[in-house]
Amino acid sequence: MSKTVPLSKKLHVKTYGCQMNVYDSARMADVMAPHGYASSDQADGADLVILNTCHIREKATEKVYSELGRLRVMKEEAAREGRRMLIAVAGCVAQAEGEEIVRRAPVVDMVFGPQTYHRLPELVTRALGSENRRGAGVVDTEFPAEDKFDHLPEESASQGPAAFLSVQEGCDKFCTFCVVPYTRGAEFSRPAAAVIEEARRLAAAGALEITLLGQNVNAYHGAGPDGRDWGLGRLIRALAEIDGIARIRYTTSHPRDMDDDLIAAHGEVPALMPYLHLPVQSGSDRILDTMNRGHTADDYRRIVDRLRAARPDLALSSDFIVGFPGESDRDFADTLRLVREVGYAQAYSFKYSARPGTPAASVADQLSEVQKSDRLEALQQLLNAQQRAFNEAAAGSVQPVLFERRGNRPGQLVGRGPWMQSVHADAPERLLGSLVDIAIDLGGANSLSGRVVTVDADLPSPSSLPPPPAERVSA
Repeated sequence: MSKTVPLSKKLHVKTYGCQMNVYDSARMADVMAPHGYASSDQADGADLVILNTCHIREKATEKVYSELGRLRVMKEEAAREGRRMLIAVAGCVAQAEGEEIVRRAPVVDMVFGPQTYHRLPELVTRALGSENRRGAGVVDTEFPAEDKFDHLPEESASQGPAAFLSVQEGCDKFCTFCVVPYTRGAEFSRPAAAVIEEARRLAAAGALEITLLGQNVNAYHGAGPDGRDWGLGRLIRALAEIDGIARIRYTTSHPRDMDDDLIAAHGEVPALMPYLHLPVQSGSDRILDTMNRGHTADDYRRIVDRLRAARPDLALSSDFIVGFPGESDRDFADTLRLVREVGYAQAYSFKYSARPGTPAASVADQLSEVQKSDRLEALQQLLNAQQRAFNEAAAGSVQPVLFERRGNRPGQLVGRGPWMQSVHADAPERLLGSLVDIAIDLGGANSLSGRVVTVDADLPSPSSLPPPPAERVSA
């Protein structure tokens, strides 16, 4: 067991993108804590600054270089004060760009991908070495043969009442618009015993809710303690048996991996919350085929029907891309039709942006920015109306809310209900980290507000809400 070094240096990690990156950033801090690095909220004055990047959205790389320009000024100021500031670029942009980052921004000392951050102490040592004092950055973007999770230390700090737990990484789907298979690698599932042990530690540290993470989290097939591969449904059932775990969520899922056992778990495991993020991207079969999604719009509708049959109060969110190359007016109309038929409590929608190296980026039939913007506005008007209607329908219900943080007003706490809505209520600070029954008085566009009814650390049976407005709920 390695000896822990007293905390004497400052580490600042700036996180972009998904919950997987949030989890990875926390684990980077865990990796560096035994080497004397304490986490800091500020880059100014830090000894090590890490930009944990995301490559999914448009202009992701440009945002990184813009931030590096700001950090360069800080690094030069530190040098004038006789201090050395190390700057690292991690995550998916690092994996995609590699040595190009060091070439364009010599201020960067280290570049490493999402599969190699367990080697961060070694990279820091190399970066601090005399051979790198002339600006030769250290680059590590290999996909190592070893499992990085086997080399990560235990969590050095509590994540709070709601914690993330990575169970699956990588993607084998190769959607034509997505860089994840190239930046995160092939699908990999952690052994079930390792996941369960980490969940127990999180629960012991005060986590009541755990969100299971993966690029295709419902593709999870980890080795079980019984010698068989476990699917996500089996893993969820085991996690629900851990003392202290009152709530379980998972993200992000893929329609192709929504198997029978997982669908059944939604109706059979009370701890599994009645909210699911299930991306569809488009309602047009032609566009779905061009995207290489591997399912049709009706396949998606049937999955939704089965999920709602298993859990009638289930609420859905999704991802949509508008303006995909070749998308016609009819294709877009199919997307609007699917949204109206399914009904969403929340959704994320984006204009298509070409990601370098992906098949869709080289397609000739690219749409204009005006077309994409017009379609995005129309889609978001519909999605926002559905979200508001879903939130307004919560008024008059009583929901168990997990208070996670202080609100903007004195005496106000903010938490999440079962359906992932942000809930505001006046409550004593001692209720932070607790599950509390809240009578919902008002549902707004983005959040709910209510009053404390009871104080109970145990999870009550969730109150039922009507599904979002939909023209079609079952087959």
